Amino acid sequence: MDRLEQARSLDGVIGRLRDAVRALPLGSGRDVLHGRWLGHPVHPVMVQVPIGTWFSAALLDLMPGQRRAASALIGAGLAAAAPAALAGWTDWAELQRRQMRVGLVHAAANLTGVGLYTGSLVARTRGRTALGKTLGFAGLAAVGVGGAIGGHLAYRQASGANHAEAVPDLVGPGWHEVGEVADLPVGRPVRRHVADVAVLVVRETGNRVHVLAAECSHMGGPLSEGAVEDGCVTCPWHGSVFRLEDGWNVRGPATAPQPAFETRITGGRVEARLRGPASRHSAASSHEAV
Repeated sequence: MDRLEQARSLDGVIGRLRDAVRALPLGSGRDVLHGRWLGHPVHPVMVQVPIGTWFSAALLDLMPGQRRAASALIGAGLAAAAPAALAGWTDWAELQRRQMRVGLVHAAANLTGVGLYTGSLVARTRGRTALGKTLGFAGLAAVGVGGAIGGHLAYRQASGANHAEAVPDLVGPGWHEVGEVADLPVGRPVRRHVADVAVLVVRETGNRVHVLAAECSHMGGPLSEGAVEDGCVTCPWHGSVFRLEDGWNVRGPATAPQPAFETRITGGRVEARLRGPASRHSAASSHEAV
């Protein structure tokens, strides 16, 4: 896996596939496939259906008299594999290069499994049960390899993880000094620190100040280098949009909100305190109600 992460020979194919996936006319469906509505990637949830049905079919293939049931499970798995794959490709197109290299092989293993299961179903419908079982077991092995590689993506490379999850543990309770309000340019994001956490600071006209964690929850992108418009900041890496007031992820691929801070100005200096989940959800609900 470590060598695969450095396999630059895959980059040409990766670039073409990434552009093709990003060009798909998915509209708002792209955020649905990312899992923004769920709060974490939806692809791992969707793959449970094909994996579960195919594993169940393998068990039935070891039992007598279960040919039709096994075939039905394989067909259900093939039907569920298409939307699961679409969600996976949509997430893959917004990863970093090393993750995309591993993800490409993950997808290739799963596509091999789909091909083998398709052949298995065709063989079964033609009465070639032994061949169908053989292809089915081979397909399960391929999907198992794909799952192991997917585990490397998720747990070793943190693909799909919330990259801002540690912020509440790093920022102590109470108010923390950010800096002089006079040193903050109006309408332009700057990078400062609250305790040991880098933060994005935006000063609006009238000395209203917004503070968010500076590293994007999607892939750790530098929000302080992003564009600020209509009360939101856009991550320069993958285009996730967060509301400055409360860190809500208005648009993906980020599936988790950005840690946000309450602010006050005392003696010409900005102070910030981490918002709790309740205050974030309250702000989000009030915006949705409007």
